[in-house]
Parts: sequence; C-alpha cells; structure tokens
Amino acid sequence: MLSIKTFLIASAFIIFAHTAKSENSFSYIPEIHGTLRAKYELSTQTGKNRFEVRNARISVTGKILPIISYRMEADLCDEGAIKMLDAYMRAQPGYDLKFTIGQMRVPFTIDAHRGPHMQYFANRSFIAKQVGNVRDVGASIGWSYGEKTPIILEAGIFNGSGLVKQKDYWTSSLNYSAKVQAFLMRHINVTLSVQKATLGQVNVFMYDAGCYFESDKWHIEAEYLRKHYKADAYNPVNAFNAFTAYRIPLSKKISSISFLGRYDYMSNHSKGNYNESGLLTTDDPTRHRITCGITLSLGKSKLQADVRLNYEQYLYENKSVITNISEQNKIVAEFVCRF
Repeated sequence: MLSIKTFLIASAFIIFAHTAKSENSFSYIPEIHGTLRAKYELSTQTGKNRFEVRNARISVTGKILPIISYRMEADLCDEGAIKMLDAYMRAQPGYDLKFTIGQMRVPFTIDAHRGPHMQYFANRSFIAKQVGNVRDVGASIGWSYGEKTPIILEAGIFNGSGLVKQKDYWTSSLNYSAKVQAFLMRHINVTLSVQKATLGQVNVFMYDAGCYFESDKWHIEAEYLRKHYKADAYNPVNAFNAFTAYRIPLSKKISSISFLGRYDYMSNHSKGNYNESGLLTTDDPTRHRITCGITLSLGKSKLQADVRLNYEQYLYENKSVITNISEQNKIVAEFVCRF
C-alpha cells in the first residue's frame, strides 16, 4: 500500500515539475486558423455550371496550462450550412500520451482525417465523404511509441449522436473506434482501424486498412474500407481509394506544381434510413470514378494557397440510375487558402 502511495505522489510531483519547467516555454495566447475553399464546376454531361463556397472554416487553438490544450473549429459555409466541427479539450502529460474529451473526428481511416487544406483533390474520396467520415462526441486516448519506427495507437468511445443531438441523447451502447499507425523506413505508413457507428436508425461496423509512401516528390496511397450493417439489415459496403501525386518544386512565388491521378470505388451504400417497406434505402448507388488533376501551390505552410484543376469521370454499373449533377462527369477549378 505504501509503495502505491509513494508511486502516486512521485507521479504527481513529476507532472507538477514538468508543468513548472514548461511555464516559460509556451504562450497562453490563442492561435486562430482559417481555411477558405471556393470552386467552379462545369458538368460536361449537362452543360450546367456553378460557383460554390465549399468551406469557410475558422478555428481557435491554445493552452491554459503546458499540459492542457483546447480546440474549437466551426465551418461557416459547409455546403451552405453553419456547423460546429471540433470542440474538445486535451490533457497531454507527456509527449507520448494524450487524453481528449469533446467533439472530434473519430480515429478511423486515413483520407477522412485530412482537413480541406490537406486534401489532394478538389473533391474527397468516397471513403472520406460518403462511407467513413464521422465526427462525434466522446473521449479518446492516444499513445505513441518509438523514434526510428514510430507506432501511434488511438482509441475512443462516443455517443453516436453527433454534436447537434447530444442534449437529449442517452444510450446503453456507446460507439467505439480504434486506430493504429506504423511508420516504416521513414517513408511508409501502414494504418489499420475499426469502428462501430450509428447511421440513422441502424448500427454499423467498419473495418479499414490503408498504406501510403511519401517522399519529397511522391505520394502514393491505397485504402480499403468494408462496412457491415447490424443484423444484415443491408448488404455489406466495399469502398476503395488509390491515388498518386508527383510534386515538382518551383520558385519562391509558386512553390510547386503537382500532377495527380486517382481511382476510387464504392458499392451500393445506405445512410441508415428505412423506406415504407421497412427496408434500408440505397442512397449512393455503386460507382467508379477516375480523377486527374494539376495543383499549383503558393506560399508556405502557415500561409498556404492552392489552385486545383480536376477532371472527374464517373462510371455507374447501373446505367439507368438517376444521380445528382454533382455526382456526374465534371471539370472542377478550385482555389484554397489557409492561414
């Protein structure tokens, strides 16, 4: 009993000493970041076109103690709607360990974790947009290990409600998510993740595996996701994303030009809504997509601007399916600013 008490006192002293030592090495002043995406789209099938402000995000991050930080992010124009995205607090007693509570993106997949300014294409992959993109309210723990071959573990439990419906949301079965990343030979990342989530009125179980190679000029990535609906309420969904990007450094004004190509696929997908017959509806029919693009990058990491030009070719297995114009062949020109 004495040894446990001694250990706890020693641990508290170490954390206090770490905090006191770090008092002069950080600032209490919050940092403000923003991302703005505006684009022009031309449907090559219908001849119709449009301008759109896709994102107007603003975030505030900071610390109240050396080991206590916070983050709040809202999108003032997420396809025309105002949404709170992130609202969490984090305790990080050491470099290797962190605890987070609040609204956050759950630890799952590779592509869905990229913010708008980190994306490679004007439109996200099917994995990141339709199948595996989830933010929720809950708590998570993260741990990293190793220097030459780092391993990052993340796991959390979540309501399943999202931020909007959390007030009157009570459940006897919390959702969960877990993710492990391994960095091999400095250039290769291997990621495995699993998640239980709530779609509409049904629970789903998702499994994801992906990897990428990254160097100064090349980024090559592939990712596969499989989604199962509880009690076989709907056929399992398969989604795949693979792309490559080749970056050529240029002058100071235009920092680089990148050439990109992508193939992604998703099978029939339901968002968890039942029809009058008591069956889950198909909201996203099976489709393949080929995307090619060029990106001009300007500025630096803290003041960044990208000009993206993409062409998207959609291939539907069911030729008679009626789809939204935004999910048809099109040319996309997008301007992204990050500060």
